[in-house]
Amino acid sequence: MTKKKALITGISGQDGSYLAEYLLEQGYEVHGIIRRSSVSENQDSRIRHLNDKIHTYYGDMLDIPSLTKIMIDVQPDEIYNLAAMSHVRISFDIPSFTIQTNGLGVLNLLEAYRMFAPTAKFYQASSSEMFGNSVDDDGVQRLTTPMNPVSPYGCAKLLAFNLVRHYRHAYGLHACNGILFNHESPRRGSNFVTNKVVKAAVEIKKGLRDKLELGNLDSYRDWGHSKDYVRAMHKIVNHEAPDEFIVATGETWSVRQLVEYVFNRLDLDYKDYVVQNPKFMRPEELKYLKGDSSKSRKILGWKPEYTFHTMLDEMIENWMEKL
Repeated sequence: MTKKKALITGISGQDGSYLAEYLLEQGYEVHGIIRRSSVSENQDSRIRHLNDKIHTYYGDMLDIPSLTKIMIDVQPDEIYNLAAMSHVRISFDIPSFTIQTNGLGVLNLLEAYRMFAPTAKFYQASSSEMFGNSVDDDGVQRLTTPMNPVSPYGCAKLLAFNLVRHYRHAYGLHACNGILFNHESPRRGSNFVTNKVVKAAVEIKKGLRDKLELGNLDSYRDWGHSKDYVRAMHKIVNHEAPDEFIVATGETWSVRQLVEYVFNRLDLDYKDYVVQNPKFMRPEELKYLKGDSSKSRKILGWKPEYTFHTMLDEMIENWMEKL
């Protein structure tokens, strides 16, 4: 039997690396697009252990010929678009690049898909940042909650979300959106708040630094584990009808609670080490996220295996070993 072929943009990211591992376990032939950076170690640090098992290509969401060539050569059965300028705070510094990559880049990929692999199934990594500060009266965001993003990142993701729906209806493509709430892991970039906190706390514990600077400690997020969320992606794209799904734990925690838990685990009092720096505040803050993933749980049979605390424990362990 011929293996199913998957093409993952952003394969070298946190989600891309876990998804590649998961699809290999499921018997897929895995292809991925990598964006060149001048330090080659940075390009593939998360997927180096898979080097002999996957096929990778240089490409870029803004480089249409590269996307077209890869689409024609690979002829994928499933396409997972995980490529993005993925840092919300930094999207305020580079708004134009963010809109181009996360919005127009998706249009470029959809066009390559429509023209050269139209029978494939397409998954778009949509984001809870699309909701902005909209929240239903019961304190939850669901598919019917109005989307009013409060960052260039959220605005670009909303454009991509709508493009995917439009291509599905206009061209009859199997194109789906997974609206994933925040998800973390030991592979998360250390400039994202979860891994930033864990890494700094371990460094303080080991006497390598004496303070941690953070932005808003009172923003709330619905945090899950990337490994759980890539399983959801696979279920979403393989559901019989292309659709939109929310993937979330349904629990919300503040950055302060996160900090407190991590420091307590290392027998430290965070108040002795954590200071607020306005540099890390967003021009417009997103205060609260809590997702309703009942549709994913009911229709797809998905549920997370990690809790907020077991996820953080794994991240602490990872930095304790690494440092």
